[in-house]
Amino acid sequence: MEKRYFIHTFGCQMNEHDSARMGESLARAGWKPTDSADSADLVLLNTCAIREKAEDKLYSALGRYRMVKAQRGARIGVAGCVAQQEKEALLDRAPYVDFILGPDQLARVADLAENGGVETGWMPSEEYVFPQADPESARGTITAFVIAMKGCDNVCSFCVVPHTRGREVSRAYPEIVREVASLVAVGVREVTLIGQNVNSYAGGCGFAELIRRVAAVPGLKRIRFTTSHPMDLSPELIDCFRDVPELMPHFHLPVQHGADTVLERMRRRYTVAEYEERVARLFDACPEVALTSDIICGFPGETEEEHARTLDLLSRVPYDNLFSFVFSERPHTAAALRLAKERQAAQPSAEWAEVPRRVATRRLEEVQRLQQTRTLAQHRSRIGHDVEVLVESARTPPGVRGERFGRSRENWTVHFVGTAFPGDIVRVRVERASLVAAIGSEVAVVDAIAHPITSSRTRLAVVSA
Repeated sequence: MEKRYFIHTFGCQMNEHDSARMGESLARAGWKPTDSADSADLVLLNTCAIREKAEDKLYSALGRYRMVKAQRGARIGVAGCVAQQEKEALLDRAPYVDFILGPDQLARVADLAENGGVETGWMPSEEYVFPQADPESARGTITAFVIAMKGCDNVCSFCVVPHTRGREVSRAYPEIVREVASLVAVGVREVTLIGQNVNSYAGGCGFAELIRRVAAVPGLKRIRFTTSHPMDLSPELIDCFRDVPELMPHFHLPVQHGADTVLERMRRRYTVAEYEERVARLFDACPEVALTSDIICGFPGETEEEHARTLDLLSRVPYDNLFSFVFSERPHTAAALRLAKERQAAQPSAEWAEVPRRVATRRLEEVQRLQQTRTLAQHRSRIGHDVEVLVESARTPPGVRGERFGRSRENWTVHFVGTAFPGDIVRVRVERASLVAAIGSEVAVVDAIAHPITSSRTRLAVVSA
């Protein structure tokens, strides 16, 4: 009897990558994927622990999938960062879970799916083997994640990553280049190099050199990467934005806060001035770069003056977009340990005073209003102009003939009407814009992927069918 699996992925690009690798392992063991948990014999939740809300979503989903287990006898597994963080405690809260799998143990997923158990041990750095992607699983897709490194050595006071993903380990650059070449061979045109602190990469060369080596892979059109730490933004990496045409002008560089005093409590190891100096050099090298960032509001001890400094920073730095959040206290972090100590103190320190939720939420709303106004203005400034888009899918919902979806060089979502195939690079004339997307019409194909049918007349007929 055919066994089917369903993977529910929470969180970051690293988790998406890990889910793909676990799917490949299950496929090699005879499992087949299904798009619905209701038809699955195995439901695997790949989890995120970066914020409490993400953890809450896990337990909510587990409650739903418990019914699938009761009705079908399906097995339930939990992988990823919450699995690593909670270990056996997760089984105490959800005893119907059959197995738990930490990020270093992905290769054991098929065995655990059959036999159950808890595997959350760390692999020594010198013994860790990065999971290898099966290029055939990427056939038919246009973009792909390629893991360059894992873990983080920075130990920021708010961040759980060192406790759930471990110390930094970089993958050897020849292995990365080979994987990229194998993905390009099955039709992938854009790769995103990923890691918790990817620009600290040290797998036989520096990160800037890795980008140049990946860019040399024949047929690869676009390179992106995420996520980066400001301290590792080197002059060599900045030069890549000027000199490497395959590197897209989009850079996610989390600043986290606009006050040096808060950055110090966060253990970020740079000042606002140092951050802005690096950003200025980046814009000098690549004026069109779309810069995005992270902001945490309501970090312990944050005053109104410190919050105002964040607003000032956002007014000075021309961010294309922001990911902003209220501080979330995570287990095992330095911030959580300090807060626990302060709660027991006879005279708690004002420097680590907890910010009331309503105050933190109000500050978050102020940050978001400021950025949303600017993001919308930036998107609308392109109305009437062309953007270059890599087509990722062709969708023809009722009433929208020939609708396509893709991303611009700046990583904007673009919906447009046209005839291009997925994998083509096209120019799109922007006609409307919102906070989340630009909308327009195809003007011209800049770079067409090789298709079995090549005449434009036939291409139109196929799209309109």
